[in-house]
Amino acid sequence: MIKIQEKIRGFLTSKRYIHSLGVKEVSIKLALRYRYNINKTVLAALLHDCARDLPEEVLLKKAGEFGILIGDVERRQLQLLHGPVGAGIALHDFKICDKDILRAIYFHTTGNSSMTLLDKIIYIADYIEPNRAFPGVDVLRKQAFADLDKALLLALNNTINYVISNNQLIHPLSVIARNDILFKQQKTGRGRRSS
Repeated sequence: MIKIQEKIRGFLTSKRYIHSLGVKEVSIKLALRYRYNINKTVLAALLHDCARDLPEEVLLKKAGEFGILIGDVERRQLQLLHGPVGAGIALHDFKICDKDILRAIYFHTTGNSSMTLLDKIIYIADYIEPNRAFPGVDVLRKQAFADLDKALLLALNNTINYVISNNQLIHPLSVIARNDILFKQQKTGRGRRSS
């Protein structure tokens, strides 16, 4: 684990490395709260942004090498590729073969349908780590430890609202992730239905 933490430093700017350590810190707390495997959580947290500082042309090249399909949204917002490319780097450069870890890295920016507990932990930890500062982050930090699905829904709502306010494209997987949570909440009677 220490070797991976040292190695990942070489892939990231110092600012991104500090962010990744913040994600690691929060994800460990969430894993303890929700009883998930700490080793898998730490690996996913350390590696989640391993492709984030790559130039766009390198992201495109690596996406091709890893056989990642590039949709219309990614083609216009290439930085969205850093999750899928990061999963490829974790597999090829860090020799991480655990599918749960690779999946959490792959979808940590967009979310996806039927998100696993590790997917949710990494998505939320990335959103609320201690270096993040935006209106409402403290509410999300509290919610993450009270109800992870409600925190995830709030984070997805915030992200989608931000994307709309900046007139950017919404990634369809974010909409799918949001709807999936709402469907599950309605099924269990935890969510509010609009009339």
